[in-house]
Amino acid sequence: MSNKPNAPVKKNDIVEVTIEDLTHEGAGVAKIDGYALFIPKALPGEKVKVKVLKVNKGYGFGKVMETIEQSNDRVEPICPIYDQCGGCQLQHLSYEAQLSQKQKQVKDVLERIGKLTDVKVHPTIGMDNPWRYRNKAQVPVADREGGLVAGFYQQRSHEIINMDECFIQHEENDEVVQTVKTICEQYGVRGYNEQTHRGTLRHVVARYGLMTGETMVVLITRTAELPHKDEIIEQIKAKLPKVKSIVQNINSKKTNVIFGDKTVVLWGETYIYDFIGDIKFAISARSFYQVNPEQTKVLYDKALEYANLSGHETVIDAYCGIGTISLFLAQKAKHVYGVEIVPQAIDDAKRNAKLNHIENADFAVGEAENVIPWWHAQGIRADIIVVDPPRKGCDEKLLQTIIQMKPKRVVYVSCNPATLARDLRILEDGGYVTKEVQPVDMFPHTNHIENVAVLELKM
Repeated sequence: MSNKPNAPVKKNDIVEVTIEDLTHEGAGVAKIDGYALFIPKALPGEKVKVKVLKVNKGYGFGKVMETIEQSNDRVEPICPIYDQCGGCQLQHLSYEAQLSQKQKQVKDVLERIGKLTDVKVHPTIGMDNPWRYRNKAQVPVADREGGLVAGFYQQRSHEIINMDECFIQHEENDEVVQTVKTICEQYGVRGYNEQTHRGTLRHVVARYGLMTGETMVVLITRTAELPHKDEIIEQIKAKLPKVKSIVQNINSKKTNVIFGDKTVVLWGETYIYDFIGDIKFAISARSFYQVNPEQTKVLYDKALEYANLSGHETVIDAYCGIGTISLFLAQKAKHVYGVEIVPQAIDDAKRNAKLNHIENADFAVGEAENVIPWWHAQGIRADIIVVDPPRKGCDEKLLQTIIQMKPKRVVYVSCNPATLARDLRILEDGGYVTKEVQPVDMFPHTNHIENVAVLELKM
């Protein structure tokens, strides 16, 4: 393919550049006559020799061949497979610098996309110990010569990197995955082959209750039949005494989606339990539950602070999931209404409300942009609306509904700064003012950043 016009470099050129910034995916950014070159694993302030790998019209990609000047923020990753695995992006950047970089990213995006130049973005709230925080592991399994391999996918591929431990997973999850792999190997269970759609074991999923110590093992299989099922169950029980639930999920489809439609409890309980603050949650094999409960409490405490409840308010929680934020809010609100499109999540929300003896929360299945106007038509007047949408942000119809309903305050919990900035701009144009934004590092050593923002109706 011929070189694209306007590019000051061509493929295979070796150039010397200084890294100016990081992308939201954690790659270094250098500029050559205004032309952006994205360079994985390079850090701001570093001077590097780069080989140009790909040239597009407005930007290109390169690879570090030599580091001439190294950043003071560079650290040695503790994970031996960090360079191959795609699970983390920022282990080579000191944790303090990660927190600063994430705050800067949020500020930059609010200004660039939302044109919000004077909104206070607080320093990112990080973790005292930013390792071993994930309470859920979903690990693909495959056959290799010599037995089963289990690990995460290599960057931009479906090649499994075999691993013994993951430094952002809780140790209990590592132990579950390695033990189950060894047991299944012992009984001749074959790993799944994506190309041939053969083999039995597709994934091992481990779920751990941080506050309760309860563990769930989920075996995701291509077939309903699991060879030596009884022996495997007995071995798991014997070798993993904290396990309270062993579950099989059957996914017979040729797909990258992890879970199939049918789930069977092989032994033990349907649920394990965990706490975020004082709220108890029942977690099934397929329940959505935040993977870092320690930082989830930090995030939700901030959302509760921003909601500024006195006990007299009616609150609507759009995208309520299993009711995590709703139940936090219900402790201080007069009444909370939660809406979520996934029926199973609403079943979980109702179950969790009952579990905590919370009677001032109601939940409905449906699209927030349809259910909330219906509630409004029934005479429900929200003093505060809380939104916690997926990465794509809020549906525009929902934003217009919020603007029409005129709650005095909107609390926006976001996992994507770009869609947060876009939606804040729409709400600002509709009569709200963004008071402040608090980034919370839910996923240390990765490029992800959560935020909670508060908006108030202009009087």
